[in-house]
Amino acid sequence: MTDIAAILREIHETVGRSADRGRVADYIPELAEVDPGRFGMSVVLADGSEHSVGDAAVPFSIQSVSKVFALALALGRLGDRLWSRVGREPSGLAFNSILQLEHERGIPRNPFINAGAIVVTDAVLAGHAPREYLGELLRFIRAAAEDDGIHIDDSVARSETETGHRNFALAHFLRAHGNLENPPELTLGAYFHQCAVEMTCTQLARAGRFLMAAPGMPRMVSADRVRRINALMMTCGHYDGSGDFAYRVGLPGKSGVGGGILVIAPGRAAIAVWSPGLNAQGNSKLGTEAVELLARRTGWSVFG
Repeated sequence: MTDIAAILREIHETVGRSADRGRVADYIPELAEVDPGRFGMSVVLADGSEHSVGDAAVPFSIQSVSKVFALALALGRLGDRLWSRVGREPSGLAFNSILQLEHERGIPRNPFINAGAIVVTDAVLAGHAPREYLGELLRFIRAAAEDDGIHIDDSVARSETETGHRNFALAHFLRAHGNLENPPELTLGAYFHQCAVEMTCTQLARAGRFLMAAPGMPRMVSADRVRRINALMMTCGHYDGSGDFAYRVGLPGKSGVGGGILVIAPGRAAIAVWSPGLNAQGNSKLGTEAVELLARRTGWSVFG
């Protein structure tokens, strides 16, 4: 039987010796203040047992990991109609690139790059006030994690609003192509607050259990949508580093520039790791290395 607790301790020791921890997302002032020395990791197994190491109980801004939960809401509300507004293909470019959006006439490549996530948020808003949408999103995440203590960090949301000029450019470009139904300020207000959801590794791993599709885990969406979300996490969850993550880890995952990564081992485990320093693609450097080590030691991979 695999000793997950021992493996996590080994991983913690290994990454702790790393001299290169990456660079924090300093273009968001609130995130620039986060200690790059932090590292936490949590694993929730299909039998319900939980294992954690390091700073797994320290809350952090999940940023783009929130796009997984927003997508689940959007598919629940719109179904396949969502795909008329956003694609399902890897982007191959930076997560905030406007180049591809211009070339493809305002249809974002996938729901996990910024432009795609803005469209998803806009689609879920559809006649609802941002406060209603954010309340629904928080209820979904809290129910998935079975934890009512999860909240939005207003200071992070404010910081993103004040400095998110490129996201405003993306939103206005989407609006110019008729792919944003609400005023950019309204949609982005909801989007920035969505990205500012704050969680610990333990909470995030618990929240990801519904994507394991294992008996006894929370049933938040249909089995068909679980498969689709996992497929998109595998192909698009790490921006222009998605192929490399799939090659190294072999599991669906979604990263955020706050340094968090949610990874799913279908039928086996939900994994959350946090290390604020990022690599060149905007994904957690040590977090990626830690999950790769975990996949190797356990043999977990969708590729057998």
